[in-house]
Amino acid sequence: MNIFYGTGVAMVTPFHADGQVDYNGLKNLIEHLIDGGVEYLVSLGTTGESATLSEAERKQVWAFTAEVVNKRVGLVAGIGGNNTHEVVEQIKAFNTAGYDAILSSSPHYNKPTQEGIYQHYKAIAQNTQLPIILYNVPSRTGSTISAETTVRLAKDFKNIIGIKEASGNFDLFNHLMRDKPEGFLFISGDDPVTLPMMALGAVGVISVIGNALPRRLSDMVRLLLNNDYKGAHKAHYDLIEFTRLMFADGSPAGVKTALKQLGVCGDTVRLPLVQVGPATKDAIIKETQLLS
Repeated sequence: MNIFYGTGVAMVTPFHADGQVDYNGLKNLIEHLIDGGVEYLVSLGTTGESATLSEAERKQVWAFTAEVVNKRVGLVAGIGGNNTHEVVEQIKAFNTAGYDAILSSSPHYNKPTQEGIYQHYKAIAQNTQLPIILYNVPSRTGSTISAETTVRLAKDFKNIIGIKEASGNFDLFNHLMRDKPEGFLFISGDDPVTLPMMALGAVGVISVIGNALPRRLSDMVRLLLNNDYKGAHKAHYDLIEFTRLMFADGSPAGVKTALKQLGVCGDTVRLPLVQVGPATKDAIIKETQLLS
């Protein structure tokens, strides 16, 4: 089975109270996730607060993560941005050792046309040998990768192998699943709707909540891959409130609160993000205790 079938986790980046990267916490997190049965990890996606890390920090986190993972599970690097030339240069300079793919979000803020999005990903695809997973998350980027553009990219570039879809647009999903090439991976990027997306044909999820509850989530996803929707329903319903709380006061502050409760790493985030409020914190602790 393809290593990107199943549960991927968009890992948080643990920080010490002074804001420095906590490498012991990162090692604990990696072991927590591998022990939890996930299929692959994503290092320095949005959930990893990559926008607040320096270039030197990103390189160190990527190298450390690859060393600790040691090919025990799949590993993906999040490399994206709204300056195509800069993204290409980052990819050219990226040490690919230990990594299986690149996850690259659609350009944020600029609001490119569909042709601009196509040309952006074309430039990326032509400058790496690694497989590329597109990332459509209009709530963060301000623009949508249309189903037509995704299908065009999938057909034109063999190393564009899939898309992490977090648009929540089921009309787009329908058209994408109907028209995409065989073997192109449709991956949920939105925890609350992983079950219905997999019913449409998604091959799994790249998750936020999986940071805290990897075993519960990966077990559910495997039930779905085996078409056991009745078995998966209970797991899905059990996770609804936890999932809501993870995003109630912003991500990844919510899941870092749960990880602190579990003893995996601390809950520090870097500005402009802040920790969850007292009421949300109490609710997260209660729900984490219930599910862990």
